[in-house]
Amino acid sequence: MKRIGMLTSGGDCQALNATMRGVAKGLYNIYGRDVEIFGFIDGYKGLMYEDYRKMTPVDFRGLLTVGGTILGSSRQPFKLMREPDANGLDKVEAMKYTYRRLRLDCLVVLGGNGSQKTANLLSEEGLNVIGLPKTIDNDLWGTDTTFGFQSAIGLATDVIDCIHTTAASHNRVFMVEIMGHKAGWLTLNAGMAGGADIILIPEIPYNIDSIIDKINLRASEGHGFTILAVAEGAMSQKEAAMSKKEYKKHMEELLEQYPSVSYAIADKILKKTGKEVRVTVPGHMQRGGTPCAYDRVLSSRLGATAALMISKEEYGNMVAIQNHVITSVPLKEIAGKLKTIDPKSDIITEARLLGISFGDD
Repeated sequence: MKRIGMLTSGGDCQALNATMRGVAKGLYNIYGRDVEIFGFIDGYKGLMYEDYRKMTPVDFRGLLTVGGTILGSSRQPFKLMREPDANGLDKVEAMKYTYRRLRLDCLVVLGGNGSQKTANLLSEEGLNVIGLPKTIDNDLWGTDTTFGFQSAIGLATDVIDCIHTTAASHNRVFMVEIMGHKAGWLTLNAGMAGGADIILIPEIPYNIDSIIDKINLRASEGHGFTILAVAEGAMSQKEAAMSKKEYKKHMEELLEQYPSVSYAIADKILKKTGKEVRVTVPGHMQRGGTPCAYDRVLSSRLGATAALMISKEEYGNMVAIQNHVITSVPLKEIAGKLKTIDPKSDIITEARLLGISFGDD
């Protein structure tokens, strides 16, 4: 009998359920009735506190189009994993205990950067672990794309599309704030797909005067409105030059005055141009709803491959897609690494050729 544990960790996103379905269907087709799957509730928290349920094939039916996660999720910061909880519980030892008490053959972890770092930690502690790449930010090292990313692009693009008509009607500057604290993949792709005039991402620090110049240029060319796609982690050139400690203090002070970075930029634009500026923050809706067709296919392929890897005992790896081929990468090679946009990459060059400003001109 093969005994498999499964959990979804970190922020939710589209296709988590579809990926679990892919793993389960693959396992059931490989092992038939000789497999048991245990789903841990609310991510690593369920593994720590022995909160789980034994699942059956019925539990995985109808999940291909369902967003969110039927197991629930929670954020368990990696930097706190070695610290005891409020009751003095050793979290790592507790997770290892649960794994061994259930006599698991493998733990399948669906998660992003922090989740995969913890997955690697458990692997180094002797557990059999396989990771699956989840995040709408697409910033996970070792894979070309992550499930949830394309669905989030579609949602963010829809927001920009809707903003276009009202921006043109009122000749205003509109800013759409898109998720992504440290990487601008989502903002870049949604901004290009939605026809944004200015795209601000963490990897390319902006100069407010360059943003103003672009807005004025559009006005001189007869365009009464300008649309900015702004990553929530966008930063100015001055901010980028700060030390981590200085930047943290600066952001704390900024967020006492403004709801987010976009509102701070909007205020500067208003003061320098006198133009009306509106900010739209789609927020968590970017992570919700039904996964798009691409993500359904990708998650099914990734899940099925995870099942195959379990049968071959190829543990200590994360399933990935590279050059359109489903493959695997060692957890130890991706743990702690962030995939960001190269400012000199082809897609940035192509965006500039389209007339898109990154606020650094």
